[in-house]
This record gives sequence, C-alpha cells and structure tokens, in this order.
Amino acid sequence: MRIPSTRVPVAVLAVTGLFAGLTACGSGNDDSSNADAPLEVWTRSAPEPAATYKKVFAAFTKKTGIKVDYQPVIEFDKQLQARASSKDLPDVFINDASALGTYQSQGLLLPIDPASVAGGKSISPANWKYALGADGKTYGVPFSRQAFNTYIRKDWLKKLGLDVPQTWDDLTKVATAFATKDPDGNGKKDTYGMVVPGSTERGYLAWWAASYIWQGGGDFVKKTGQGKYESVIDSAGTAAAVKWVKTQFCTKGNVQPGALTSTTANAPHFHEGAAGISLTGPYMISGFDQQLGKEKYEIIPTPKGPAGSTTLSDGETIYLGAGSKKNDAQKKLAEFLITPQAQKIAMESVTQPVVRVPVNSSLDAAEVRGDDRWKAVQEQYDNDSRAFPQDIDFTAVKQTAAEGLNKIFADCGSDNIASGLQQLDKDITSELEAQDLT
Repeated sequence: MRIPSTRVPVAVLAVTGLFAGLTACGSGNDDSSNADAPLEVWTRSAPEPAATYKKVFAAFTKKTGIKVDYQPVIEFDKQLQARASSKDLPDVFINDASALGTYQSQGLLLPIDPASVAGGKSISPANWKYALGADGKTYGVPFSRQAFNTYIRKDWLKKLGLDVPQTWDDLTKVATAFATKDPDGNGKKDTYGMVVPGSTERGYLAWWAASYIWQGGGDFVKKTGQGKYESVIDSAGTAAAVKWVKTQFCTKGNVQPGALTSTTANAPHFHEGAAGISLTGPYMISGFDQQLGKEKYEIIPTPKGPAGSTTLSDGETIYLGAGSKKNDAQKKLAEFLITPQAQKIAMESVTQPVVRVPVNSSLDAAEVRGDDRWKAVQEQYDNDSRAFPQDIDFTAVKQTAAEGLNKIFADCGSDNIASGLQQLDKDITSELEAQDLT
C-alpha cells in the first residue's frame, strides 16, 4: 500500500535554517561523507514493496559495483526530518512526487539537469514536470506514476443483477445495494458499499476525496501566476462534490464502519470481502489478487461526476539528498532506476510492484505484466488524471483540507457544507499565507 506523506510538524520546520548549509558542509555521518562507503538509500515502504526494491538495488550493484545500504522506512518524514536536523540525509530517497515542494523549500534536495541524465529522454516532458520546483529547477528524477481507479466486486454486481455504475448516482445505488441486499449470500448484514480511508492522519481524507472534488468541478487551490496560489475550495463545484460524498458517509452501510478514522492500513474491507467498492491506486492490485482473488473484482471506467471522471495521479520521484559526497553514485543510481531493466524488475514483483505506470516511455504496463487490467490503469493516468501541485508544500494544504472535510462529514445531523467550506477556505488561505504564496 502507499502511505501518503504526513504534514511536517512546526517544531521540526524550525531546523529549516540548517538545511541551507547541507550542500556546502556535507553530511554529518562519517560513512556518508566517505565517497567509497555504500550509497544510503531510503524508501517509504512496508515489507512487501521493500522486497521488490531490494531486487532492484541488487541489480544495480551487480551492474555497477556500487554497494547500496537500503533502508525501508515507514515513519519516513519524521525520520527524514530528524536526519536533516543533524545534516545527515540519506544519499538518495524515493518518495511521493507531491512531497517535492516541501523538501525543496527546506533545502533537502540537490537540483539536477534533466539533459545530463543518461536515459532522461525516455521520460516524457509531461512526467519531468513533476520534478520541477518553485524556482524552475528540477529536483529529482521521476521513477513511477499512477492514477486512482475504481475497483468493484463484479461477482456481487452479477448476483444482484446490477449494471456497472457509470455515474455518481449509479455508484450510490450500487453502494447501497451492496450494503443492504446481502451480496455475499451469507444471510448476515455484514457487507458495505465503499471502503474509505477517511482519517485526518497524513491527510488521508483529502487524498481520497480529491478525485471526487475534481469530478464535481471543484478544487483546492489555483495558481495565480509568478509562483503564487489562492484557495478555491469554497466553490459550487466543491460543494456539489462534498454533498455527494457526505451522503455516502451519512447513509448507513454505504461506507465501512469507522471510515472517518480509517487509514489504508486499518481498512482491509475490500481485501477481506466485506466491502464492494474501492477508489485507490494500482499498488493494491497484487494484494487484492492474493487475498480476494482476481476473478471476483474488476477495474471499471471511473463513474462520472458533474464535471467528468478525473482521478488523482501521483507517483514516486528519486530525490538526491543535499550534502552527499557521493554525487556520481547518486546520479548513476537515478539513471539506472529509469532503465528498462530496473523498471521491469520493479514492475514484475509478485509481492508488490514499486513501479506502477513506468516513466520509461519504451515500456507498457500491461505488456510487461502480461495483464490487460493494467491498460485501464495506464489509460486513466494518460488521459484523465491530475496531480496535486508539487512545487509548493501541498502536504500542509492537504492536511488542512482533510481536517476541514472530516468535520463536515462527521456531522450528519446538520447542513454544514456551506459554513464548513467557508471556514476551510479561510484555513487554506492562512496556510498559503504562511508559505508566502498569496
């Protein structure tokens, strides 16, 4: 599973002033400052994806002779900030592309010239743009991309005589039917419509709800020019989306119990056969196949809202840690990770692939895997997806949005959408002002 980036605590940001000297001063760790020591590489990974990364890095060492000290980290941002405060960053870290603005504003990253990257032309300009910072420089190399898709229990649809949902109204009807008509046939009221990671932790709720907000015609922020942004959360389009999503939370069974405190880690209802709809990323496919069974579910075209069927895209970027003395090895690893060899290893894992939609344009996700379901994933990404802004600290905006939306959805007894969005607009504006973005 993917774990969205967490908001960086204010207390930790107080060390930002230290980061500016990283490039000049080097790392505070003796091994890190030794150009012959292993390349220290971090990823935000649970055990399954970590096993895939180990195969990739083993192939890199075999090809180049450069040893890698690989460390999969769950509490990634917390530990990264701790290392940054002592000027001891990993040489390379692979994490969410959307975290670029946060890292770059703190001086954690080395810039890189895309033209100097061997194999860089295999990455499309559209994917390179996700490595652009607010200053127009490139910080990192794209590694993997993806978009959310809608996963649904096709056996439940068949049992209840339901068609594949094509609109929000259809999706609501299917969710209600899954919750009330005993689709698993066990005679118990123990099934639910959608599985939703609605916790405020790490901004999960905003991360999940973004697709619906865009499908409703709403948005979070808008670029106003010259690196500035304004909040646009309080709009008719966002209100329409929030109203529809709130209906799901406030209709018994349409989402799983405790959805507003759930993260992806504690909401296994689709895997375990208790919920029939999941809007999520393709990193879940291997888990769904293994636990639920690939014959029981399908990836469907995204049901349309009033403004379309756009879903959230994201991905991972290879970041070069500021202060490293191993600049040549940093670059060689980044260049290897975008080769067809590395991208294939990262895609073909039976545990959990760490490349979903490859950034190397010579590769096709479905062809590499021999699985036509990945055509739907690649098509959604290529044709109807969008990402959060990567050139600002959107992590903080996402967290603010999650907290405001959670309050709206938690109160089913009142018509609080208008007032809630007005307050959220103020809160996001305050966050943008704090970043000097207005």
